[in-house]
Amino acid sequence: MSHNQLDELSRRGFLATTAKSCFGLTIGGAAANFFSSQTASAAPKVLAAGGGQAKSVIYLFMSGGMTHIDTLDPKSSASSDVRGDTKSIGTNVNGIQLGHTLPNLAKQMDKVALIRSMTSTQGAHAQGRYFMRTGYSPRSSIVHPAPGAWTNQLMGDTGKQIPDYITVNCGSGHPGAGFMEAKYGPLPIGDAMAGLQNSKPAKYTNEEQFHKQLDLRQQLDQEFDKKYAKGQKHVRDYSQAFEAAVKLMKSKDLEAFDLSQEGKAAHMLYGPSRFGKGVLLARRLVERGVRFVEVEYSGFDWHNDFAGEMESKMPALDQALAGLLKDLEVKGLLDSTLVVLGTEFGRSPKINSNAGRNHYPKAFSTLMAGGGIKGGQVYGATDKTAAAVTKDKVSAPDFNATIGHALGIAHDKVIYSPTKRPFRMGAREGKPITKLFT
Repeated sequence: MSHNQLDELSRRGFLATTAKSCFGLTIGGAAANFFSSQTASAAPKVLAAGGGQAKSVIYLFMSGGMTHIDTLDPKSSASSDVRGDTKSIGTNVNGIQLGHTLPNLAKQMDKVALIRSMTSTQGAHAQGRYFMRTGYSPRSSIVHPAPGAWTNQLMGDTGKQIPDYITVNCGSGHPGAGFMEAKYGPLPIGDAMAGLQNSKPAKYTNEEQFHKQLDLRQQLDQEFDKKYAKGQKHVRDYSQAFEAAVKLMKSKDLEAFDLSQEGKAAHMLYGPSRFGKGVLLARRLVERGVRFVEVEYSGFDWHNDFAGEMESKMPALDQALAGLLKDLEVKGLLDSTLVVLGTEFGRSPKINSNAGRNHYPKAFSTLMAGGGIKGGQVYGATDKTAAAVTKDKVSAPDFNATIGHALGIAHDKVIYSPTKRPFRMGAREGKPITKLFT
């Protein structure tokens, strides 16, 4: 094959084919972007804008719109057409109650700050998730970065072989790095129990053959890189992806993705659910210095029979979240790990004709724990039916700015998109909730 013919090939297809044929590694769309972050040169550190106790973030995202009135903001005095079958239970902090499907979290409330005054302008799922994750309304002309990408960009490369940003169970539509370079985006893990797939050389390839194939790939690629790498960003991205993948394949950090190395007690603590395994993986990753891990739990769109859905869905969240807080504390990681729970919006206080709850962006709840957060507190409030925020409104930009504040990064630092438009981690108006911190 001539160099001219090579030039005509898709760079992406060429690298994927070469990688697969050399040692069984598949570098496809997302993975190529995500591995490339490990070869980026370190960016200068940004001075802390406040906070700064957190070194890592575990972001648990409840996709579908988690009902607030049945979980984090129950109203025991509301009428039955609002309250339904939900009962309020006490916690280990006097005066703070949760919905009855969160008994394990109730025992950890002294570690948690509830935010009961979230509000959004987006009432559809895709738009709501996007707004919560980016702080910006969706636009057809641009994709805005998620908090993990902002964190990587503002804090710089850690120099580790393991990626600094990992998502677990996250479905399609995640903004990832947005308009930023691919190196700031996440490495996606589709199934925590399966771990990181295709991460070892093929069994039929020994060490000598492996390096010979790498050398051959480099020779074949030399002219292509020389011609296109300097001027075309996607060419650099995929070259870096290949090199970073090889480094990670030989890294001792690969064992972080192997949940079989955890004992029976740990698996019991987090529970048997797919979500619980994802949260356990997140703990293993932050133990090894991963900066930002997002774990998604989907299925909260309860238009019908919300009571039945809640009884089947909430135990997995309750066990995994409470187990995570307990585990981080025992391992001495809670002070340095910010645990965040978010969702795109809440559910309507008034129960509909199908015994369900509809989308409700006007008021909903989230929480934060660890990472300098003062536990055992409630920020903001809603009225007696959880229908309207009555105190200390919090927006998605505020929420994201608070994550930045916990990490001690300049959440208000302006980063310009390729079209030279200014953007911030907390959007233009976002302000951190400094009252949450010790």
